[in-house]
Amino acid sequence: MRAQHPSRLPTALVAIAALACVTTGCARDEPAPTERPSGASAPAQDTEAEEAAAAEAALAAYAGYLAASQKAEQTGNHRHPDLKKYLADPLLTRVRLAIRDAKENGAMRTGSLISDPTVTSVTLDSVPAAVSIQDCIDATKYKLVNRDDKKAIPGTVNSRYLATATATRYPDGRWLISEGAAHEDQPC
Repeated sequence: MRAQHPSRLPTALVAIAALACVTTGCARDEPAPTERPSGASAPAQDTEAEEAAAAEAALAAYAGYLAASQKAEQTGNHRHPDLKKYLADPLLTRVRLAIRDAKENGAMRTGSLISDPTVTSVTLDSVPAAVSIQDCIDATKYKLVNRDDKKAIPGTVNSRYLATATATRYPDGRWLISEGAAHEDQPC
């Protein structure tokens, strides 16, 4: 004859009641932890806030990149310390080489750029996270000149053109500009 285990029945009933309570909410006034009050979309708000913060950080890095590049080009210092604050490879190496080449050929930049960047995409789920930026650069007052006599070097572009850049989030949390291109054949 089998022995009955009456103590298991109350345990089973408690488990069933607990499961029913979790799935129905047991007529509580507040929602269950997995439920959201109607109209609330916290995950969407969190994502929007994260994307907005990423866009803001990327635009700050982009503005820093333009400022650091202008300082470095005007002084001919391809190792200007601000470059590494805002740029990462492969763009960092390209910018440094261009500045060094200009200096070695007796050229430098004068004037200033006018920039009007906008974020075109934010991709936080990629590794690494990235933000794409599009800009209309006004380089009409930013001239490549001979270092000695400050005369404009013939054949250089001094116009308004489209530029694109990619800001990448690095493991330390910094956003750096890692890619960039000037589309001088595309006016804006």
